[in-house]
Amino acid sequence: MKTIPSRAGFLAARSKGEKALARGLVIQAVFRESEEWRVGLTATKKIGNAVTRNRARRRMRALARERLSGLAKPGMDYVLIARHDTATANWQEMGHGLEKAVRYLNRTIAAKSVPFSKARS
Repeated sequence: MKTIPSRAGFLAARSKGEKALARGLVIQAVFRESEEWRVGLTATKKIGNAVTRNRARRRMRALARERLSGLAKPGMDYVLIARHDTATANWQEMGHGLEKAVRYLNRTIAAKSVPFSKARS
């Protein structure tokens, strides 16, 4: 699992990408020209103190390793953003929500990458 190394990657996902909500998470995704997928994790001070943020990041990292590796498309950047209940939410519900959101994002971004004239025929 490769990580997004710079702030520019996070900003690209935010401004040019698509977003989906899942239990305890917000997932942003953007397509880039590459053979590999990457993941980035964000937990802001809004969700709690350092202990809470670190717990949320650990859970998101584990979810990405466990569930995202089978669903991620080559050339995609996925940014997982923690919400207030990320550190305490039910693990199975979070995993199911992540899978559902990633499938939605993959479909949405794939549909947008097709030229408009071909999409209508």
